[in-house]
Amino acid sequence: MAFKTTTASAAAIAAGLFFVITTAEGTGAFAQDVNADGLSIEAQEESAQDVDQVNTQDIMPVFVENEVVQPLPEVSEEDAAPAAAASLRELVQAMPASGELSEELRCLAGTVYFEARGEPLNGQLAVAQVVINRTASKTFPDSYCGVVHQRAQFSFVKNGRMPRIREGSAAWRKAKAVARIAHQGLWDSAAQDSLYFHATYVRPSWSRKKTRRAAINTHIFYR
Repeated sequence: MAFKTTTASAAAIAAGLFFVITTAEGTGAFAQDVNADGLSIEAQEESAQDVDQVNTQDIMPVFVENEVVQPLPEVSEEDAAPAAAASLRELVQAMPASGELSEELRCLAGTVYFEARGEPLNGQLAVAQVVINRTASKTFPDSYCGVVHQRAQFSFVKNGRMPRIREGSAAWRKAKAVARIAHQGLWDSAAQDSLYFHATYVRPSWSRKKTRRAAINTHIFYR
């Protein structure tokens, strides 16, 4: 009797173990076939194919049959050249009076304003031309501001700074126009390739070693 009970108990235990193992295996298989969103492997594959098709459609290039016309970039007032003028005065009057100056053009216009605002227009243009010529020379800095602020070159520069400009004055409007004309090369200057100039009421020693290019009102220009 005890043997039968033991045998029955063993059979029951074996059956229980088979059920637990079968259940565990079934649960494991289900966990592998279903993702976190509850989709089976087949459903995941179909969804991935749909996404691939959508992405492919999204990146396909679209060809335009009609001609595409792109507008040309607008030219700023600083770079805009007026129509041909009969005289330098006429050209100065035709230059735009408004518009912000770049830092470099402001340095050029400031030099015209402080060094030559009392000079005739061709004298003002000559001063601007000297600054421009210096930027092209290896002897001087390669920018307008660098040339103007170079130590001991222009007397109006104090402690490396340019004095305040009366920006509402006619002299400043004229200096800006002259600077733009010189910068754009719109009018030939009598100063030509000059790199130096001085007032007629002084005779610096360096002038004897230079080649004189022009004398305009109260300034003499040299190469």
